Amino acid sequence: MNDQPKNPNPPLVVRTEHLDPAAEAWIAERCEFLVASPGDAAFESVAARITGLVVRTYTEVNEALLDRLPSLKVVARAGVGVDNIDVAACRRRGIEVVHTPDANTQAVVEYVTALLCDALRPRVFLSEAVDQTAWNKIRSEICGGSQMNELSLGILGFGRIGRRIAEVAGAIGFTVRYHDLLDIDASHRAGAEPVSLERLFEMSDALTIHVDGRKTNHGLINTALLSLMKSDSILLNTSRGFVVDESAIAEWLAEHPAAQAVLDVHEQEPFTDDNPLIELPNAHLAPHLASRTTTAMANMSWVVKDLWRVLDGERPKHPAPDPS
Repeated sequence: MNDQPKNPNPPLVVRTEHLDPAAEAWIAERCEFLVASPGDAAFESVAARITGLVVRTYTEVNEALLDRLPSLKVVARAGVGVDNIDVAACRRRGIEVVHTPDANTQAVVEYVTALLCDALRPRVFLSEAVDQTAWNKIRSEICGGSQMNELSLGILGFGRIGRRIAEVAGAIGFTVRYHDLLDIDASHRAGAEPVSLERLFEMSDALTIHVDGRKTNHGLINTALLSLMKSDSILLNTSRGFVVDESAIAEWLAEHPAAQAVLDVHEQEPFTDDNPLIELPNAHLAPHLASRTTTAMANMSWVVKDLWRVLDGERPKHPAPDPS
């Protein structure tokens, strides 16, 4: 890859959301670079000249935006999923879309592991000394249920993250089962057992979701599937908010007070006061944190290298998959 632009009039790259400073400095050395968001006066004033666009999660790259960017050659998603990018529309216009498919795997796996520990191993930290009576009371009240080596973990979606979670969960002692649309060779299952979608929901004490953004996954977790789950099971979602029917989850939690739902992603972000899960004590809603480590954020930011490959006339290393 030629690192230095040959054109005395370098291409214009605009980033709309956060990039790691090192990655931003790297791309800024090679092109004209601007920080702006669609709708900003600065963005609109240069829209016709933008050749590269760097986005994260909340910039919608749709037909309406593409119509305003006639010179665009590449959209770079500093992240894994490309749900906020109309990849088909981009490709029809000859615009490449690149992403960072393995940049946050470790971060998400660590986060899911932490969530499982939170759900299964209640704990408290003391901010002051207590007497023997209080000490004994605390110890009697804080006691987890079954250990992880007595439980079954279900993994819905067995891609990079799902397989790595299977490795970690198996090492801890979980019985691990998974469901995926693909037939995965036994040598790549990390000891996990493939089962049907229905069996996965029936057998899992905890179930973690790691599916992609294809249209058939919208509202996938519905009343019918939830009705198959154990009354004290744990449902975790760190994939896409639109995968779960929030009203169905709310009804399930209300009917099963011993169950838990831990949701890091939401159909609407930020969610609003009318979200049916807010008032439920067994619903735990996080503000989309699974990939928020310094390392993962930096890894995702280096999508600028693939962006530059495209602008320099080379093939990208990580083109986004065509929509399913």
